[in-house]
Amino acid sequence: MTREIKLGNRMLGDGHPAYIVAEIGINHNGSLDMAKQMIQSAIHAGVDAVKFQKRTPELCVPPEQRNVMRETPWGYITYLEYRNKVEFGEVEYREIDRFCKEKGITWFASVWDEPSVDFLEPFDPVCYKVPSASLTDHSLLRHLRKTGRPLILSTGMSSMDQIRAAVKVVGEENLVITHATSTYPCDPEELNLKMIETLRAEFSCPVGYSGHEVGLVPSAVAVALGACMVERHITLDRALWGGDQAASVEPSGFERLVKYVRVTEESLGDGVKRVYESELPSMRKLRRVQEGDE
Repeated sequence: MTREIKLGNRMLGDGHPAYIVAEIGINHNGSLDMAKQMIQSAIHAGVDAVKFQKRTPELCVPPEQRNVMRETPWGYITYLEYRNKVEFGEVEYREIDRFCKEKGITWFASVWDEPSVDFLEPFDPVCYKVPSASLTDHSLLRHLRKTGRPLILSTGMSSMDQIRAAVKVVGEENLVITHATSTYPCDPEELNLKMIETLRAEFSCPVGYSGHEVGLVPSAVAVALGACMVERHITLDRALWGGDQAASVEPSGFERLVKYVRVTEESLGDGVKRVYESELPSMRKLRRVQEGDE
C-alpha cells in the first residue's frame, strides 16, 4: 500500500519527512503585519507550510450566537462583528500570497463554507483543509472534491462513523486524514495519539496529527506512531488575546518542535537489527565472551 500524495513540490506520506504546518489561523487578530511576523517566524523554524482559516461569518456563525455580546480588543461587540473583524479579505490574501511567494513558503487555508472555497480558488492553493467543525458538512465536502485539489480532513469532535461517512463522500485518493481533539488547550489524557494507528489501519491514505496540546513532546510522539503531517498553531505570544493562543506554540518553541520531529524521524530506523561500526570499539572493550568461546 502506497500512502502518499503530492502537496505543491513536496511528497507527503510514508517514506517521506513529516510535513510540518504552522497554523496561523486567526491568531493574527485581524492584523496583516502580525500575520507576516508569524509567517517569518514559521519560515525561520523550518516548516513546510503556513495555514490560515477562511470563513464567511454570516454563514458560519449559528443564528443564536450572532448577537451574543463579547469583550474584544475592538470593544464590547457582537460575536458576528468579532468574526468579521478577524476575517481577512481579498486585499489581505493577495498580500499574503505575494509575501509567501517572495519568501518561498507554501500557504493554504481551512475552509468553513462553500463561498470560502470559491474565494480561494483563484489563488491556486496546493490543497484545502477541512476543519473538524465541517467534517459533517457533506455539501462542502462535495464542493471541495470538485476542485480536484488534495484535501486534508481533520477529525476532532467526530465519531468513527462520522469519519467514515466523510471519507466515503470525498474518497481516499488525494486525501490526508489528521487525528485531532478539538479542545484548546487539550489535556494529555484526551490526546489519544493511538488513534493515529487506528486511522492508519482503517484507511489507505496518509494520516497526520493536528495538535492543540501545551508542549511539544506529543507532536513528536505522533510522528513515531506514523503521522506523516504535524500541524500546530503558531503565535507570537501565548498571552495575546484570542481563543487559540493558549494552545499555540511561540516562535522559539516552533524551532524546537521542528528539531524534535526531525530527530524523531532519524531515530526510528528501519527495524532491522545490526551491529553499527560505532559499536565495535565498545564491543571489543566490554564483551568478555565472544561467539563460539563457550
